[in-house]
Amino acid sequence: MDVKVVELDSTSRKIIEQLQADGRRPYATIAKVVGLSEAAVRQRVAKLTEAGVIQIVAVSDPLQVGFKRSAQIGIKAEGDLEALAEKISKFAEAAYVVICAGSFDLMVEVVCEDDEHLLEFLNKKVRSIAGVTNTETFMYLKIHKQTYSWGTR
Repeated sequence: MDVKVVELDSTSRKIIEQLQADGRRPYATIAKVVGLSEAAVRQRVAKLTEAGVIQIVAVSDPLQVGFKRSAQIGIKAEGDLEALAEKISKFAEAAYVVICAGSFDLMVEVVCEDDEHLLEFLNKKVRSIAGVTNTETFMYLKIHKQTYSWGTR
């Protein structure tokens, strides 16, 4: 899967930074900061969203909304990592799936109802996929920091 890089001008970068600070920030407020009309900001946000550069969502603490178990799963695998990442990405429990270098081939962040749900996810879903050779699970005890406001370059 090839990732198409979208070239961003300084105005689009400023819009992204405004939305990273507050995803509900009114377009009129952003327009004043970046020097565009509200309609122009709305149009740019739509284009950035359609291109997959940004997504605007509510980020919640899983524990606060009823999920008792969050974890990071390191996966060692053989074969096509892209295909494996695609399969795992389709599971509802998988919140974040990355192909990486190092001790693991993939890292998967999951949100589960409880430990039994996590066990079922590991046994029935992840470990049953051809090519998965090993997993290591890092269970979250408490989310200390979760931010998506790293800005742009």
